Amino acid sequence: PILIHTIEKFILVSEFNEIIIATPAQWISHTQDILKKYNITDQRVKVVAGGTDRNETIMNIIDHIRNVNGINNDDVIVTHDAVRPFLTQRIIKENIEVAAKYGAVDTVIEAIDTIVMSKDKQNIHSIPVRNEMYQGQTPQSFNIKLLQDSYRALSSEQKEILSDACKIIVESGHAVKLVRGELYNIKVTTPYDLKVANAIIQGDIADD
Repeated sequence: PILIHTIEKFILVSEFNEIIIATPAQWISHTQDILKKYNITDQRVKVVAGGTDRNETIMNIIDHIRNVNGINNDDVIVTHDAVRPFLTQRIIKENIEVAAKYGAVDTVIEAIDTIVMSKDKQNIHSIPVRNEMYQGQTPQSFNIKLLQDSYRALSSEQKEILSDACKIIVESGHAVKLVRGELYNIKVTTPYDLKVANAIIQGDIADD
C-alpha cells in the first residue's frame, strides 16, 4: 500500500519523536491492521482520529502530541500527504531544519506551465508571472506553537475557506520559507497517478 511506502520514509528519520497517522475514526482499526500486516513495528508510529478537514486534522494531531508528550516552544510538526510516497530524506530533513530555524516552511517546485486565473470559469481574469509561481507539495512543516496560535487567531469564516496549512501562517503575517521539492514527489490519487507511480518504482522514469 502507498501508506506503507510513505511511512517507511519517515521511520528512517531518527529526529521524529512520533510518526502520527490521522485517519477517519471509523478507519482507525483498519489502518492499524494494515500496519501490522506489513510489519510496521516502530513504536513511534501512532494512529489517531482526524478531523473534518486538513487543518482540523492537524489540530487533532497537535492535541494528541500535547496530551502524550507536552509541547515545548521549539517543537516542530512535519505534515505530509500519505499519498505522496516518493519524498526524499533530503526533503524531510530540510523541512525539519528550516521549520526549526524560521517557524514555517512549504515544499515546492517551480511552475512549469503558465498559470491562468478565472473568476467565472469561462474567461481569463489574469495571468500571473510564471517565474513567480510555484506548485505546492508536502511536507509542510511548522513550529507547533506558531501554527496553533495562528490557527486560533483566525475567524470562523477564514477557517472555512482554508485549503492549505501554510495559508494559516500567511494569514497571520508570518513568513513561510520554501524548500525545494522534487518533480516525482507526486500525489497518487487517480488511476493515471498510479501508472506514473509504478513507472517511477520500476525505473522507467529517471530523475535527471
